[in-house]
Amino acid sequence: MKRYRHRKRTGFVKICAVTAVPLIIAAVSGKTGFTLKTQPEKVPAAADDTTEAAAAVMSERVERSGEDMLCGSVILSHGYGIKPEIEQGENFLKLVPPMEMVTDDAGPVPYPTQWGGGGEIIRNTFGEYSGDNFFGLADGGQVNNKTDIANETLLSESWYMPNFSVDSLAEPLVLIYHTHTCESFEPYVRDEFDPGFNFRTTDETKNVVMVGNAIQAELEAQGIGVIHATDIHDHPTYNGAYDRSRATIMSILEEYPSVRVVLDIHRDALGDDTQAYQPFIRVEGKEAAQIMIISGCDDGTMGMPNYMENFHFACTLQQKLEKDHPGFTRPILFDYRCYNQDLTNGSLLIEVGSHGNTLDQVQFAGQLLGKSLGELLTEMSEG
Repeated sequence: MKRYRHRKRTGFVKICAVTAVPLIIAAVSGKTGFTLKTQPEKVPAAADDTTEAAAAVMSERVERSGEDMLCGSVILSHGYGIKPEIEQGENFLKLVPPMEMVTDDAGPVPYPTQWGGGGEIIRNTFGEYSGDNFFGLADGGQVNNKTDIANETLLSESWYMPNFSVDSLAEPLVLIYHTHTCESFEPYVRDEFDPGFNFRTTDETKNVVMVGNAIQAELEAQGIGVIHATDIHDHPTYNGAYDRSRATIMSILEEYPSVRVVLDIHRDALGDDTQAYQPFIRVEGKEAAQIMIISGCDDGTMGMPNYMENFHFACTLQQKLEKDHPGFTRPILFDYRCYNQDLTNGSLLIEVGSHGNTLDQVQFAGQLLGKSLGELLTEMSEG
């Protein structure tokens, strides 16, 4: 039997005020707010509680190729990551700043050493979104529902805990990989970006591998076993990247059946040829890129009938992240996409920042994500 989670009293009041359905609160949650219930309760009917929120600045994300809708075929490949140099800080690990990292092999597409200008960088913080597609979660964050499934149904599903158990933290528990491994970022905060740079590099100190290393470092600092696959799946050919990353995932899952969480770490592309958005928040005086979780839905053609189990995990993680750092996340994108999320019930794609964000911002965002995820998994192992 599936188990519902307790939510904070304020979360219940917020929903009850909209739906007028009385609820009885069995317990007030602790620090993380994810106490497990042993008996399912009726979940309040959904309502779009974002309709009164102020309209937020919105920009359309760049659509990826049609291959994103495919689950891929099976081929074998291997590749595992390295641990970054770290020191223990007060609240987060002290990592080497990306612009100070030096690699022995930058690959065929090195990161630029000289920069031009011409494109406008728009520094902003995305707040709450309004519209019929959006609804709020009890403990923070929103969902952007791009499917035909009713918001009421998804709100009910959002109350379920993840559909996997955490028996051991030390065994490989989390797999981090990158379908679009070469996705890269701005070098530092500035007013303009260089339209001549396509924001792609094979230098893993300057692409999303570096973000994965930051997530890995914070997880391992909490004693959680991590496998970081750093295979390049999108170079020299971009098309077919999801087929190639699928092969990487399957070979690792076969070798390490203890893996429960599978994260495909990307960066978004917000803007156009003349503008690039730099969405960020400040945490402890430091800037971090805002992130977006993508949870795929099956329209009946993608072979992933258990997609709702990934959505349970997405909502649990989203609320944990928002509880720890309000404003850190953009709404979960729930859409008809596969992204190889049929392979486990703990699979998510996470856009860490956009191409307008800086290397430092996305590295710190990776740390925030890794630390909160580690705390969530630790609590699940003790539940």
